[in-house]
Amino acid sequence: IEYKIDDLVRREMDSDATRTLFEELEFKGLLKQLFNETPAPQDEPAKGDDKKPEHDYECVSSLKDLKSLLARLSKAKEFAVDTETTSLNSLEAELVGVSMSDAAGKGWYIPLGHKTGDDGNVPFDKAIAEIKKLLENPKVQKFGQNIKYDLEVLHRYDIDIEPIAFDTMLASYVLDPTSREHSLDALAKRHFDYTMKPISDLIGSGKKQKSFAQVPIEQATFYAAEDADITYRLRAVQAPGIEEHDLGNLYYNIELPLVKVLAAMEEAGIAVDAKFLKKLSGEMKKKLDELVKRIYEVAGGEFNINSTQQLSHILFEKLGLPTKGKTAKKTGYSTDVRVLEELAELHEFPKLVLDYRQFTKLKSTYVDALPKLISPTTNRVHTSFNQTIAATGRLSSTDPNLQNIPIRTDEGRQIRKAFVPRGKDYVLLAADYSQIELRILAHYSSDKGLIKAFHNAEDIHARTAAEVYDVDIKDVTASQRRAAKTANFAVIYGVSAFGLAQQTDLDRQGARHFIDTYFKRYPGIRDYIESTKKFARDNGYVTTLFNRRRYLPEIKSKNFNIRQFAERTAINTPVQGTAADIIKKAMITIHEELKGRQSAMVLQVHDELVFDVHRDELDDVKQIVRDGMEKAVKLKVPLVADIGVGDNWLDCK
Repeated sequence: IEYKIDDLVRREMDSDATRTLFEELEFKGLLKQLFNETPAPQDEPAKGDDKKPEHDYECVSSLKDLKSLLARLSKAKEFAVDTETTSLNSLEAELVGVSMSDAAGKGWYIPLGHKTGDDGNVPFDKAIAEIKKLLENPKVQKFGQNIKYDLEVLHRYDIDIEPIAFDTMLASYVLDPTSREHSLDALAKRHFDYTMKPISDLIGSGKKQKSFAQVPIEQATFYAAEDADITYRLRAVQAPGIEEHDLGNLYYNIELPLVKVLAAMEEAGIAVDAKFLKKLSGEMKKKLDELVKRIYEVAGGEFNINSTQQLSHILFEKLGLPTKGKTAKKTGYSTDVRVLEELAELHEFPKLVLDYRQFTKLKSTYVDALPKLISPTTNRVHTSFNQTIAATGRLSSTDPNLQNIPIRTDEGRQIRKAFVPRGKDYVLLAADYSQIELRILAHYSSDKGLIKAFHNAEDIHARTAAEVYDVDIKDVTASQRRAAKTANFAVIYGVSAFGLAQQTDLDRQGARHFIDTYFKRYPGIRDYIESTKKFARDNGYVTTLFNRRRYLPEIKSKNFNIRQFAERTAINTPVQGTAADIIKKAMITIHEELKGRQSAMVLQVHDELVFDVHRDELDDVKQIVRDGMEKAVKLKVPLVADIGVGDNWLDCK
């Protein structure tokens, strides 16, 4: 450390420099705390359309004015649309107003459901009928910011948006997938150095927060029209970037069409057996009570199992287990999962703590939480699928998060049993890609051995074991296959000998020998790894088969650990990202084929799709799903989808 202790003595703050930095980073709370101020809203972007430097926002206050506006927009080539509602939950939100913009600086707000006493709303039913005609007019392109939300809100009023030509949030994600900031506020600041009016200025925050329906129409007009205006402006900035980086196919043919697919899945939802979960919760409570009792017995007394300090004291001082690295003086030795898993091989106590943590998390996160998320209207759970979170292109889900239900444990599998069809005439169908990441690796690496194994439909892990251990595939043992399976998946993540030894029964020397032999048997994989790292170093990014980019500035870091992590990311992203792109393509195709049927696609979890299928349509749906998944893209090896049917999600396996 190149500092002396005197360098760290507290000095007077440079107020101007601090204020400038905090405004740039939008540290609104700290600005208020230090200077009692927030970044001042600007009337106009500092950069942007020179022809229209000033905004012109209008409130549409009568049916006559609405018809006049819609007549104008129906002749336009394109316009931005945004909704104002009573809730962030699109499946429960009530429509308060709609805003539109067909030019930079121009915006209209149509108030529909304000409850403020002033008679400024356009008659609701008549306005909805007129707006429906415009939004469903296929000759005019529409775009929005996170338009999936607006689409789901409008669907509840029997309005579709056709066509959806652009989504500024999705465009931001495709252009910069590692960024966590794709909100309209962040994009306005980034592209135009413009601070938008915060929603908290209108509805407040915390316990005093009110509904948007209670905001006076005059105040709502600027806020809502500004949203549509900035969205319109952003498209003009983002669309050229998409073309410039050759992202058109990914954006216009995969990400954008997926919006309607995900909206349909969220609206459909999936049924959950609340009685089964209640019973499971009781069983898990009994097991937890037994675990806690046993933990106290082994520890020699009661303590707070959730306290890192108290747990650390029991593990390393009372029981005298070997320490595995210190975190900080105040918190003591580490008690994270990795440490406990290593110690579990030496003593019963850490194994018991691991079981306790797993049971506690499963019970609180899923078993007890899922029933509370069942919609009283549909009697189903409606998860939200997020397109703009994972840098690899994978979807994620929230409320509930269905991506993290552990399938390798009995308890995790029991939770899957709670997901059921919507009625007695339905069954669940689950389809997942067989070893898709290894198949993509075979495609990228062009490794002859790997390609041959897939074309011959061999057990790829047994084949790898046979190659590495130099035995006939019929003579491969269970432990040899386990090591080969671990290695097959670990090489995609750039595993080291140390890492492989931790994950298998091999010692470090054996793991090093295994990896060396592995690459001799599969030289194409080594070539892929080295060429991918070189491409990342030369270009600063890697791409998927569909040209999804992931930028890796850390690839040139002087810090070995940071650089190595970037290299592992470079190796994995083209494989995992391509898998994400492929299943998205499959979802779009299958969704189109299922239109008009009673069956529906209801879940996506990584490489798996789940369908709620009417029994009369089962054979047809099976074929639609198989074709959609296996023909999504042509690789050097065949894509294979494993399909199962059952009366719950678990029984589909």
